[in-house]
Amino acid sequence: MKKHFLKTLLVSFSLLLTSISTSFAEEPKRGGTLVASMGSNPRHLNPAVQSGIVTGFPGSQLFATPIRYDNNWDPQPYLAESWEISDGGKTVKLNLVKDAVFHDGVPIKSSDVKFSLETIQKNHPFKTMFAPVESVETPDEHTAILKLSSPHPALMLAMSSQLMSIIPEHVYGDGQDPKKHPQNSNNVVGSGPFKLVEFKSGEHVILERFDDFFIKGRPYLDKMVIKIIKDPAARTIALENGELDFHAFENIARNIVRLKKNDNLTVTSKGYAAIGPIDWLAFNTKDGKTADVNVRKAIAHAIDRNFILKAIMLGVADEARTGIHPGSPYYEANVEPYDLNIDKANKILDDAGYAKGSDGMRFGLTVDFGWPGLKPNAEYTKAALKKIGIDVTVRPSADFPTWAKTVSNHNFDLTWDTVFNWGDPVIGVHRTYQSSNIKKGVIWSNTQQYSNPKVDAILEKAGVENDMAKRKALYSEFQKMIVADLPVYWTNTLPYHTIYNKKVGNPPMGIWATSSPMDMTYIKD
Repeated sequence: MKKHFLKTLLVSFSLLLTSISTSFAEEPKRGGTLVASMGSNPRHLNPAVQSGIVTGFPGSQLFATPIRYDNNWDPQPYLAESWEISDGGKTVKLNLVKDAVFHDGVPIKSSDVKFSLETIQKNHPFKTMFAPVESVETPDEHTAILKLSSPHPALMLAMSSQLMSIIPEHVYGDGQDPKKHPQNSNNVVGSGPFKLVEFKSGEHVILERFDDFFIKGRPYLDKMVIKIIKDPAARTIALENGELDFHAFENIARNIVRLKKNDNLTVTSKGYAAIGPIDWLAFNTKDGKTADVNVRKAIAHAIDRNFILKAIMLGVADEARTGIHPGSPYYEANVEPYDLNIDKANKILDDAGYAKGSDGMRFGLTVDFGWPGLKPNAEYTKAALKKIGIDVTVRPSADFPTWAKTVSNHNFDLTWDTVFNWGDPVIGVHRTYQSSNIKKGVIWSNTQQYSNPKVDAILEKAGVENDMAKRKALYSEFQKMIVADLPVYWTNTLPYHTIYNKKVGNPPMGIWATSSPMDMTYIKD
């Protein structure tokens, strides 16, 4: 059998238990309730048909995945106790844990894995995750064999975290639309470490330990109460006074700075490398003045990335120079940084024939923003570009759907946005730059209408290359090319932080943060 995908993968479940046992500084305590919070209300709780961290947090507790990842980007056993990859990466055999059951006591079988993957293929918005998977064979109840049309280096990541939740065929195979299934929110029958007690929209998600979870002795917590608290100030106060034990995905810079001063709290940015959130200024590369790469480069030299990092993000975000998150093993930092240089920006525009008028302005542009937190960036853009003779109008949207409709229909000049990598570039990066993904009306497609055949070719090669060194080289070349073409000007990571009371032991710090199971988290004495 020919072995592929980074290295030979035949991993026993005991390895996971060994690695876990050595990761604890003290013996985990069983029992207790963790009071956590989310900043948004989930549409429902089934990650198999819904993307996003809001669904992913409770969904990863309710549903298990075949694989889980450690903080070194290495796959670990979970519902699959071992796996084998053969046929040049086109056959993946999953050996499932034999005593796993759903929350209603029905055994988890290979047919459920097949059903889950097929449901995800048909309904999940991330179409590239399992696009090469042509079929799933189930020779017995504990073996699932994935057959691929081509090697798929993102497959292991796609089988982890919230991305490949194993859902019960006996529940979701009843002919109803899985996106609208009533048991996405009520009477959820999951496969993970916690089962649903109550989901009250806009208020809370209450979970309790599933005593028959397939990893014996886990989870350690008796209960998780996830409060939905949209007001950042209210969350901050609740963390400070001990009403909340835990909050993840906090990205309000002033609140992060404030909470770091509290001796009872730990505030950390660890655990978000795979989610990979990046703030960027996107350009319409097909229509209007921004179709000219000279205009885009002049704008990049007029935007002070350091000002954004220090003044707007208050020093809690990291620099991002490309479309791949700096926490990714594929990040290439050695690219043109487009440092602030007003003289150079003006010369670029002068040389390109954009003369200043009597009022000192060359032309006008609009700037939109996708999230309320990016409003300061938009307002700063107006002030920054005035220095090079571009008259910017900040164009707020009534709500997120309005902004999404505007941008996805290509009715914009500039827009600030936050976009996620989702683990592997195949999942969350390719979609922004492939010319085949210019899809009018679809947000987070190639809304910039960027097209470069050389970039398309490199991404096609990287998308089927299982050799890590070769993939890194391809993505390095890719990043240098998009930085030269500048369909997007990347500025910083979205500063996601996890804040937790020091009585919380072993909070999730792997690459998926709380979009991963919290079966190892516990409350200290």
